[in-house]
Amino acid sequence: MKIFAWLMIATAFAANSWALDRCSVVEAIRNGGVIGIKGYTLGDYVCMAYHASRYDTSLNRSPTEYGIFQINSYWWCDDGRTVGRKNLCGMSCRNLLNSNIEDDVRCLKRILRDPNGLSAWSVWTRYCKGRDLSSYSNWC
Repeated sequence: MKIFAWLMIATAFAANSWALDRCSVVEAIRNGGVIGIKGYTLGDYVCMAYHASRYDTSLNRSPTEYGIFQINSYWWCDDGRTVGRKNLCGMSCRNLLNSNIEDDVRCLKRILRDPNGLSAWSVWTRYCKGRDLSSYSNWC
């Protein structure tokens, strides 16, 4: 009985989450035209997505961070409530919370034009920058 109850709770939480598998993330990034921008590798992007969200596309960790890359609503998307927002990706933040990450990658590409590049993400600087990231894209 305890196992059944545990499975029901786990299923309820999983129903609200859209975590992608690593190879799906790899494929979307490969197709998104971001590899090589400012010298970033496929591993850089996949590592950053892993540490930002564990590949959970539905993640809205804080009131201003959205999707698999945890894109900030002040600068990059419109959440309808952030005062002074810029919306430089020209999109609703809700679009970053579904399992189709093509628009997330397009916004990422726009963010990369900013001088900070991936350094805008503290998780990339802390966990990915300057490391061997080949394991993030191997076997996909």
